[in-house]
This record gives sequence, C-alpha cells and structure tokens, in this order.
Amino acid sequence: MHVFYTPDISVNPELPEEEAGHCLRVLRLGIGDEITLTDGTGNFYKAVISAATGKRCQVKVIETIPQEPFWNGHIHLAMAPTKMMDRVEWFAEKATEIGFDELSFLNCRFSERKVIKTERVEKIVVSAIKQSLKARKPIVNEMIDFNKFMDREFKGGKFIAHCYEGEKTLLKDAIIPGEDALVLIGPEGDFSKEEVELAIQKGFKPISLGKSRLRTETAALVAVHTINLLNAID
Repeated sequence: MHVFYTPDISVNPELPEEEAGHCLRVLRLGIGDEITLTDGTGNFYKAVISAATGKRCQVKVIETIPQEPFWNGHIHLAMAPTKMMDRVEWFAEKATEIGFDELSFLNCRFSERKVIKTERVEKIVVSAIKQSLKARKPIVNEMIDFNKFMDREFKGGKFIAHCYEGEKTLLKDAIIPGEDALVLIGPEGDFSKEEVELAIQKGFKPISLGKSRLRTETAALVAVHTINLLNAID
C-alpha cells in the first residue's frame, strides 16, 4: 500500500510537492493508479491519480476511511533533546510507530542542546505514520524553556522522571488508564534539583522507569511505550 501525507486534502485534491515527487518519479505511478492518502488527523482516503504533470499530482478521492484511535487519552512526551540529533530522530520515529500524540522539547539547565530545528523531526514523524499505517500525526512543538513550560496548563496526569533520591512511583503504577498523560524526561545530566522541585510544586508526580540507568531517548521511549500499552484499545 502506497500512503501519502496530504494534510490539506479536504480542500485541495493535490499531493504536496515532495509527496508528488515520490509518487511520480520514485514509484513511477501515473494517471489511473490507486493510492492511499492520510490527512494526519484521523482519516485515510482511497484515491486515484487524475492528473500528473511535472511536479504536480492531482487526485480524485473515492472513499474516506476514518481510523478509530488505537489508544485512549492524549499521550504527551516532553524531553530535553540530546546533543546528537540522530538520537532525537530515532526516538521520534520509534515513538510514532508505537503511538503517541504530542512531542515537546525542553530547554533545561543541563541541556546539551539549546536549539533544535523541528522541520527534520516533522519529516521523520510523517514518514513513521505512513510506515506504521497510522492516520494521526503527533504534534511536534518548538523548544521551550523549562520554566515557561511549567506555566502552561495541562489536564490529566503529570509526571517527571529524574534520578535524585526520594519517593517515586513506577510509571506503570502511576498511570490511570484512559487519562491524558504528560511525562517529562530530562537531559543526560538530569533535571536540576530546582527544576524537579518546581515541577512537583506544579503538580507533577515523581516517577521511575525501572532500576536501569537509561539514556534520554531510551527513557522517553520507555515512557511512551508504557503509557501506550496501558491505554491500548483492544
């Protein structure tokens, strides 16, 4: 099945330029060929290529196929990006394949990377929803300072994973199935003690992801997988 990301398909029956190039030049599809589209908001579309000229590929939608959610609640992961971007991209790809709803990047006191370009992450996420046959694209947010992120309102369960001593609950035991969940994952040097204290003041519960010491991207993926499994719809 050839799936193409067409976020504006409801108002514009044409593939975006990059998707059109892949369709026409790489896959060598042409007029009359049937393809599958997704708008990233929960719908697949069965379509036929109606016109193909140069870099443009127009389609005729034959059928709209809503996709039921795979999990309950809104899964939001906020992480400090790693120094090496390939590790962030690896996480974005694998987390999208597993299934989550939103990704935020935090600029923390001990962050190794203070700037991140989300365009590449967006492309990774789009590729992953097509590969894993999901009709919902996770939201990818720009980097934000930790303190400013703490000023935002979030509904549902709020959790922070850190390595300091103190009482913590395993994430799998802290999650209320079906409830929205936001998990904070710090940089390799961890959150600062002040950041942890601020998060707790803002209603975040300290959680553990197990006894192993995990890299940032591994911890983030474990968190996504744990919440996804607990919220999975049979």
